[in-house]
Amino acid sequence: MDRRELLLGAASLAASAAAGSVFAAGEHEHMNHEHMGMDMQHEHGHEKSTRNQKLIDAAADCVLKAQLCLQHCLVAMGKGEKELAACAMISSQTEAMCAALQQMAAAESKRLPQLAKVVMEVCKDCEDECKKTDMHPECKACGEACTACIKECKAIAA
Repeated sequence: MDRRELLLGAASLAASAAAGSVFAAGEHEHMNHEHMGMDMQHEHGHEKSTRNQKLIDAAADCVLKAQLCLQHCLVAMGKGEKELAACAMISSQTEAMCAALQQMAAAESKRLPQLAKVVMEVCKDCEDECKKTDMHPECKACGEACTACIKECKAIAA
């Protein structure tokens, strides 16, 4: 077997694997929709919504923005910007608390109002810390997501 045959064989194998992955991903997606009863409903915009949808969306956005803020802070601290340590710590806590809030809201937990109160406090701490570092776009976006999450928590908190 010469080099050319080896390369053609490897390319053929890679193409077959990629095609198999695409097929498997498409089949997995189809099965997920069927399993969840969403195959036709989702396609026609009749997806079931929960009464906590605004809170779920705000918490999900907060999780994402906190992750991005944390990663930015870690990279910046690695370059010597030690003043971002407090922002990194609180954004890590915010990410964890908002992920829990998102999950409990989706489950329509009876403890959701109590959790929302705690998350409001964590988000307020994060919002305050992000204001100190809002010259960084990631920190500013995280603080804004916290503000939105606080608003939605207030609507549910006991």
